[in-house]
This record gives sequence, structure tokens and C-alpha cells, in this order.
Amino acid sequence: MTAAEWCIFGTLMLYLLTIVPIKWIGARRFDNARPRDPGFYEDPVAARALGAHQNGIEAFPFFAVAVLLAEFRGGPQRLVNELAVLFLIVRIAYVFTYIGDRPTLRSILWGLGFLINIAIFFLPAIRSHLPI
Repeated sequence: MTAAEWCIFGTLMLYLLTIVPIKWIGARRFDNARPRDPGFYEDPVAARALGAHQNGIEAFPFFAVAVLLAEFRGGPQRLVNELAVLFLIVRIAYVFTYIGDRPTLRSILWGLGFLINIAIFFLPAIRSHLPI
């Protein structure tokens, strides 16, 4: 497996691990029979963790498709790997800024992650223009 493919798995695990600790810490209040109970997420940290988790679910498909498309269509693998690792690092920072209530930095990181995805997506189309 390539580093980029491992990053797909890492991104999946990141959005799952974003919410699991909040549920574990709040185990006394969390009711697994009603996992989407809005009352559990009234705490501001829990609400932000849920937001980061949901955004991870939203960001995952485009990232996974971009990586796989770039690999299947002959994008430069080294660059695909580097951008995928960078995306995962940006997403980790994004989660910390989301939970840490840093909305401006969070938005900047979201935009950077989206630009990285676009770059990965278009690597096969521009590979002949790259000095690699």
C-alpha cells in the first residue's frame, strides 16, 4: 500500500477518534441506545467534537476519491503521497482547533485542506507540466 492509501485509512480513523473520547469521558451521560441525543452534546466541548466529527465525515469522500483517482490515473506517486500526508496533518490540526474553539484558524485549515484535495484531484491532469 502507498503512503497516500494509508492516509485514507488515517483520515477515516481520525474522524472516528474525534468523537469516541467525548463519548467515553461522558459515559455517565451518554446513552448508547440514543447515540444522537442532542442533550448529550449541550456541553460546548462535546458539541465542537461532534462538529469536527461530522466535518470529518464530510471531508473524507472527496479526499479518498482524489487520492484513488490520482493513483489510478497516473499522478506522480511521490507527490500524491506527500500531499496526502500533508492533508492528514492539516486535518489533525483542524480537529484540535475545532475542539479548542479557534474558529478563524479552523477555517484557514479547512480551506488549506480543501486546496490540498483539489491539488491531489488534478495531479493526473497536470502531471506533464510538473518538473517531476
